[in-house]
Amino acid sequence: MKRVFTRRTRQRIAADLGLLVVAAAFVVPLAWLVLASVDAEATLRVRPPESATLDNFSAVLTDEITFTPMRNSLVLCGGATALTVVCAALAAYPLSRFRSRFSRPYLLGILFTTCLPVTAVMVPVYGLYVQINLIDTMYGTALFLAASQLPFAVWLMKNFMDGVPEVLEEAAWTDGASWFQSLVRVILPLMGPGIAVVGIYSFVMMWGNFFVPFMLLLSPDQLPASVSIFTFFGNYGAVVYGQLAAFSILYSTPVILLYVLISRKLGGGFALGGAVKG
Repeated sequence: MKRVFTRRTRQRIAADLGLLVVAAAFVVPLAWLVLASVDAEATLRVRPPESATLDNFSAVLTDEITFTPMRNSLVLCGGATALTVVCAALAAYPLSRFRSRFSRPYLLGILFTTCLPVTAVMVPVYGLYVQINLIDTMYGTALFLAASQLPFAVWLMKNFMDGVPEVLEEAAWTDGASWFQSLVRVILPLMGPGIAVVGIYSFVMMWGNFFVPFMLLLSPDQLPASVSIFTFFGNYGAVVYGQLAAFSILYSTPVILLYVLISRKLGGGFALGGAVKG
């Protein structure tokens, strides 16, 4: 008996095929990354190794190739993320709690700045850093990374802060707390998931940023891992794919661990139960 497919069935099959194609686009590169990292003769082909080996990891686990760049990345991105979260919280508070006719245009202006490519401002920033002696400094690079992520961080933080009832803050004011104390002791503790989201997003975007540290850092011993990975592509025109894959896995590990460590907070929501009594 010939089977007749309804229009709804055809649409579902087409959607499933589309999702499979998208999934393959993500799975195939990841499969190559894992297989190539344990293949001494890895190429761009996705194939299982003839004999698995950890020689690629042994080759890249050195101070010059991995440990120093990873340490630089953690210091650079960790410091910039902390600065971004603190500044975003302080900037989001008046936008969330005080009403003004300029609030909406200001927020739209912040959102517009997130659309600007960083390459559009790198030339004047580089010239400014040269004049004020911030070029080739870790703290100067961290300041620019934090500033580049701050607009979207403020936007996110403001939306999370809007979800905290103002009555809790008013109760703190009644007890004699200042606005800063209410922010630190009342609002921010209830925004754990929101702060985690802002921190993870900022850290991930900075961790994968190649262009900014490439332009602002000159000393090889200060380069983060996002820039040092470029050296795998420049050795006499050849690429050691196995070592590149092994380094890429090590480079991705801190971000994965960061997400796993705070995944509970990301799904926890705001702990407001019992805070407001009817």
